[in-house]
Amino acid sequence: SCSLTSDLLLVLSVAAVVLLNSKETQAELGWTSFPPNGWEEISGVDEKYKPIRTYQVCNVMEPTQQNNWLQTGWVARRGGQRIFVELQFTLRDCNSIPGVAGTCKETFNLLYVESDRDLGAVTREDRYSKIDTIAADESFTQGDLGERKMKLNTEVREIGHLNRKGFHLAFQDVGACVALVAVRVYYKRCLATVQNLAVFPDTVAEAAFATLVEVRGGCVNNSEVDSDSPPRMHCSAEGEWLVPIGKCSCSAGYEEGHSSCEGRRGQSLSDLLR
Repeated sequence: SCSLTSDLLLVLSVAAVVLLNSKETQAELGWTSFPPNGWEEISGVDEKYKPIRTYQVCNVMEPTQQNNWLQTGWVARRGGQRIFVELQFTLRDCNSIPGVAGTCKETFNLLYVESDRDLGAVTREDRYSKIDTIAADESFTQGDLGERKMKLNTEVREIGHLNRKGFHLAFQDVGACVALVAVRVYYKRCLATVQNLAVFPDTVAEAAFATLVEVRGGCVNNSEVDSDSPPRMHCSAEGEWLVPIGKCSCSAGYEEGHSSCEGRRGQSLSDLLR
């Protein structure tokens, strides 16, 4: 039915524009690690045994407080206002490590720095803004290692409102045993769609959670705008089309088909061209 078609279009009109996905990189990621005895890049496999590049740090036996930084390459935001950072990681339970130092932690920090260009190796901590302290829902033990259980955690955080052309992410280890399995960075947009015989273009979702972007639609071929109620929809911060208002109507000699206006059956070409 028409209503089912419209509902399906709305569901399909949610999309993420991926700015960074470490799982898609087969070569070395080459992120900046400092000091050099902190985060280490290694080859691994994901839960589907696909080769991936990961970073890990586990200086929990050190008696001194740790301060290990890992910075990604520069990420262009490409118009995104509200950026999502999805982290997949494993973290060791401090109590499961024999003889561990009292400085062992079970969290790490996620930070970022905005810039209009690649900053290279940023080492000044005061340039970064903290997004959040990341903790694991599930930490693994020595027994899990023996049974090869990954106990993968997934956490998503947001950055916004961004003003520069891009940014670097950073991960600060303060004494945990953690493996950063995957980093995915994206923003949401409402995908181009057709609703009420009107075409609505790709639209970037706004940064503010409660903000709706009003978008005017253009009538499909062989249709005309309803002057009393032109077609509009609203792109939400979650990348969903909401609140359709107004419509287009098929021109004389045409009838509504599947999101289009088609020539009525039984009419000749000369009739349609009049």
